[in-house]
Amino acid sequence: MGTPQAAALSLDRLIDRGHEIRGVYTQPDRPSGRGKKIVFSPVKELAVTHKMAVFQPSKIKTSEVIDEFRSLEADVAVVVAYGRILPEPFLSAFPNGAINVHFSLLPKYRGAAPVNWAIVNGESETGVTTMKMDNGLDTGDILLQRATAIGTNETAVELMERLADVGADLLIETLANIDSITPLEQNEDNASLAPILKKDDGLIDWKLSAEDIALRVRGFQPFPTSYTFHEGQRLTVWSVIAVDRNESANAGTIIEATGDDLVVSCGNNTGVLINEIQPEGKRRMTVRDFLNGTRLKIGDRLSSIRSEAEAANQ
Repeated sequence: MGTPQAAALSLDRLIDRGHEIRGVYTQPDRPSGRGKKIVFSPVKELAVTHKMAVFQPSKIKTSEVIDEFRSLEADVAVVVAYGRILPEPFLSAFPNGAINVHFSLLPKYRGAAPVNWAIVNGESETGVTTMKMDNGLDTGDILLQRATAIGTNETAVELMERLADVGADLLIETLANIDSITPLEQNEDNASLAPILKKDDGLIDWKLSAEDIALRVRGFQPFPTSYTFHEGQRLTVWSVIAVDRNESANAGTIIEATGDDLVVSCGNNTGVLINEIQPEGKRRMTVRDFLNGTRLKIGDRLSSIRSEAEAANQ
């Protein structure tokens, strides 16, 4: 049971190791892009390639869906970023219940976006947990865990790719030793949440320190990204470096804008050197290419709102 590429990697590993897959559950097909073309999830694409039974219920709490699930008569349900909260009948349908591959070191970062928030909060380490699912939000007993350091400049996309590979291996190890692993109850005193990301989370608050902004730029990829506004145009910021500065300027003010250097004033007498940026409606580009095609100049101020009239009243 899974949907994104990170889940497809676990399914691929299960196939490679010879496990029999009785059925694959994934989110319903949805339109994507400007043309609203219907696309399959990465999990469905892989399942179809291997001629597996694919189930995509729009609602999972109906008796028909639950009965269909039970009829598969599997040994265990494996859940990796499925995108749905499973009701109790799913968790107890098979002899070994449901095992979840979660991309954090539980009980830290329970919830929908553990990889993103681990980076945003400046963690130096994260990892993967396999867990026996219960009715709570990522509160089930821990089966196995594997830790990894977070790279200094690693984005959430890059970290997720690494963790997906770690998680696939940990899943195989968990299934191979399912009868001998002693489940470990989570310590509620160490629990923290990683709530689902919202579009507004990506709006850059230039009053934050440069380091905090840099963490958000890395952590809020691929969604909601980090963005700001200039003259009513949205600018998506893809890569920055935190720097110290001596200039006295309001947060969000451009203090350098020449060649490869675009520096924005931040809180606590810091600044960010932007390396890669994307103007609204255009491609991602280097700062040099951006500055060659824009009127942005020293003294201009980047805004947290699109309207210039509103910006004047900040």
